[in-house]
Amino acid sequence: MDDRNIAEIIRLLEQDLAKRELPIVTRLAEEHRDPFEILISTLLSLRTKDEVTAAATERLFSLASTPEEMLRLSETTIQKAIYPVGFYRNKAETIRHVCRDLIERFQSKVPDSIEELLTLKGVGRKTANLVVSLGFGKAGLCVDTHVHRISNRLGYVRTKNPEETEFALRSKLPQEHWSRFNTLLVAFGRNVCRPISPFCSRCPLAIYCDRAGVEKSR
Repeated sequence: MDDRNIAEIIRLLEQDLAKRELPIVTRLAEEHRDPFEILISTLLSLRTKDEVTAAATERLFSLASTPEEMLRLSETTIQKAIYPVGFYRNKAETIRHVCRDLIERFQSKVPDSIEELLTLKGVGRKTANLVVSLGFGKAGLCVDTHVHRISNRLGYVRTKNPEETEFALRSKLPQEHWSRFNTLLVAFGRNVCRPISPFCSRCPLAIYCDRAGVEKSR
């Protein structure tokens, strides 16, 4: 694709998003803008469907809404609250570990830098960027499998993994689009630009897309 078309592509993605349901973490951010809830819900969302994450987050935060309150819950109680999210036992342990770290090292506050967030158990670059951008309104560029796949499929970047994609995008995507890019591409990737056999025939980005790696489409 011609890199100069990125602003038009963003505009078309915004139009498409207006017809879709927002990803769960984005919805929580718009409703509450609570960095702690965004952090915990993002940890819960890994390898879990949005509707399951949404219900689990609501159940858990009805029991505890601060790191101190969360630590008063037993690991078993947290497991029961978040079930059936993927790897719920491991995630319950991670949540308690994160809450303990927040209390002991960050005065019970979620840190607002990627570097500090990455020191928390279970937090990778995807989660750290999402918390920074959605929780604090700072420049974060969250790259998950959808962002990695679609950015490469378009031909905007040529990278081998999400981390490479993040740094490639940081070098060329205008910063004004960073915080929104994940939301746009997650919704688009779930509904149109799917991993296997994407809906190219009804894609609003078709005239700009290189279709890199696409062998079969609908």
